[in-house]
This record gives sequence, structure tokens and C-alpha cells, in this order.
Amino acid sequence: MIYLQIFWAFFIPNILGYGGGPSLIPLIREQIVDHYHWMTLKQFGETLAIANALPSPFNTKMAGYIGYQLAGIAGALAAEVATILPSAIAMIVLLRFMSVFRTAPQVKAMTFSIRHIVAVLLGVLAYQFFADSVKGIGWMHSIILGVAAYLLLERFKIHPAIVIAGTMIYGAVII
Repeated sequence: MIYLQIFWAFFIPNILGYGGGPSLIPLIREQIVDHYHWMTLKQFGETLAIANALPSPFNTKMAGYIGYQLAGIAGALAAEVATILPSAIAMIVLLRFMSVFRTAPQVKAMTFSIRHIVAVLLGVLAYQFFADSVKGIGWMHSIILGVAAYLLLERFKIHPAIVIAGTMIYGAVII
């Protein structure tokens, strides 16, 4: 039963997700934290941070880690298959029709309208992570890390993995 739950927990976000990895984060969080209660929001955030700090797409790393934590190697395989299968099926099926409908105004309208939903989902998730972080480390460290991360990412164009690693070191040494 756990393997089927793991499979559905990752298959549903990956079949519904649109726009790549970041848009999947709120959907995966809903399944892992809210629906199945396999992790707290803090644990999910830590897993996401580590997955983002490592090379390659974060969602396959998260799937493998969470699946393994829940049910060993078979759980990791169930989560990985559920993560990869929707995109593989979509690519095989939809690629044939992509050139035909790419310039259709309806497809363009759908693409632009769904971006608002993705932005709201990411905003809600960011607020939840921020509120949980303030609860855990306090306002002062949250503001220091938030301002530093913003400056490093937006002003100095430092790679996000380096910023994530830096905040982890800050947390381990300073906090």
C-alpha cells in the first residue's frame, strides 16, 4: 500500500505540474506535507534546500530521498518512476502535435493564463517557508538571511546553489 501511495504522491503533482520544477514544489508539498503527513513543512523545506543545492533537477532528488525514507529502495523507485513517467508520456504523445498547435492563440492564452496560478502557488509556499523560518530562527536571522540572499541572487548574480550552501553554513555556524 505504501508504494502505491508514494507513487500517487509524486505522480499527481508531476502530471498536473506545468512550467518545470519550481511550479511543482507547491503541488509536491501539498501531497507530502498536507495530504499524507509524511513530513513537516520544516522537513520539506530542508529537503528542498538540500535538493536545490545539489546538481541536476531537484524533483527527482526529492522523490528519491523521500521515497527511500518512507520505504527503502522500492519506495525510492516508486517515487522516481512517478516523477519521470508523466513527462516522458507527455513528451512522446504531445511532441507530435506541438508543431501544429504551437502558434494557436488558444494555446498561447492558456500558457499565459496559467502563469498567474503558478505565481500564486509559489508565493503561498514562500510565505509558509518564511513564517516557519521566523518561528525557528527568529526575526533578526531571518531578515539577515533574506536580505543577504536577495542581494547575492539579484544584485551580484551569485548561483543559487552557492547561496543555499552559504545559508546552510550560516545556520550551522552562527545560529
